[in-house]
Amino acid sequence: MPDALLIALYAFAGAAATGLAGAGVLRLIRRRSLTASLAVVAAVGVVAMLAGTLAVARAMFLSPHDLTVVTTVVAMAAVVSLATALLLGRWVVARSRELTVAARSFGDGGDFTAPDGPVTAELDELSRELAATSARLAESRERERASEASRRELVAWISHDLRTPLAGLRAMSEALEDGVAADPVRYLKQIRTEVERLDGMVGDLFELSRIHAGTLPLAPARVSLYDLVGDALAGAEPLAREHGVRLAGDRVEPVPVEVDGKEMSRVLDNLLVNAVRRTPAGGTVAVAAVRSPEGMVLSVTDGCGGIPEDDLPRVFDTGWRGSHARTPPAGAGLGLAIVRGIVEAHRGRATVRNVPGGCRFEVTLPASAQPDPLPAQA
Repeated sequence: MPDALLIALYAFAGAAATGLAGAGVLRLIRRRSLTASLAVVAAVGVVAMLAGTLAVARAMFLSPHDLTVVTTVVAMAAVVSLATALLLGRWVVARSRELTVAARSFGDGGDFTAPDGPVTAELDELSRELAATSARLAESRERERASEASRRELVAWISHDLRTPLAGLRAMSEALEDGVAADPVRYLKQIRTEVERLDGMVGDLFELSRIHAGTLPLAPARVSLYDLVGDALAGAEPLAREHGVRLAGDRVEPVPVEVDGKEMSRVLDNLLVNAVRRTPAGGTVAVAAVRSPEGMVLSVTDGCGGIPEDDLPRVFDTGWRGSHARTPPAGAGLGLAIVRGIVEAHRGRATVRNVPGGCRFEVTLPASAQPDPLPAQA
């Protein structure tokens, strides 16, 4: 056998035995500090070289002096390697502990701030991921706080709006029961009105609960947007006449959409009722439906005078009614929240913006829900 091959076999045998032993030690200390693992890795490299050298030296019958020299050189290399591994391990462990302390801060509800000083590429990547996670958690906490505040406002307003009609119903029923009602027929009509109002509030709450639970049943069908708007205008006409408001729906394209007709009619009804109630007498509520690059945009423009810019992001929040809408007939502040929930269930978007003299609510339905145009119906 050639000498070179023999030397390679002896060196490989000695190094392999050391490597297997090192792997066993690493397995035993796998739950210990990174410093210990780095020290074992450094020791395995040096001892593997020493074992291979000794195996080759004995096979080649080197003199004791030469073997001592080789052993001494390898031993010095082992000392330097172990010292370097220990220093590197302590540095990495120190950086890891700093990262742990920083991560604990945002786990307790604070924000993550990456520790100062140089770190390895892996720890730097971990810091960036923790910073991104901290930002997402902060956004989630903010949404949770806003949602909790909205729920508290909703409970307070619902309690107020329920207490008022219930007190009136009790008073009128007691008057009828005692026979002291001056006009029983009028009392009965008023009781019916209050009951219908309570029924509407309960219906809104039920609808909103289904939206939040993601269980709102939809039955999309190809319907004419022209017909939906026409039906909604006809339904809002008595209320508009009572408030002295004119309804306009001239800019409605006869385009079909794939929507749940019943739920989309509710969206239009809520938007129109909201617009009519906030438009002063003599004003106009205009409905339009036009194409856009994003899809079909259905808009309702009122003459409310505009919404404060700070309140615009909250318009569709559950329970929001604005500073001027604290009393009936403003309702429980659920109508616009229901509008957003139904529109988003159709993969659309509901927005609001101020325009001269009022504000415009826009519902954008996705382009995928638009087949070929249908002819307008008279």
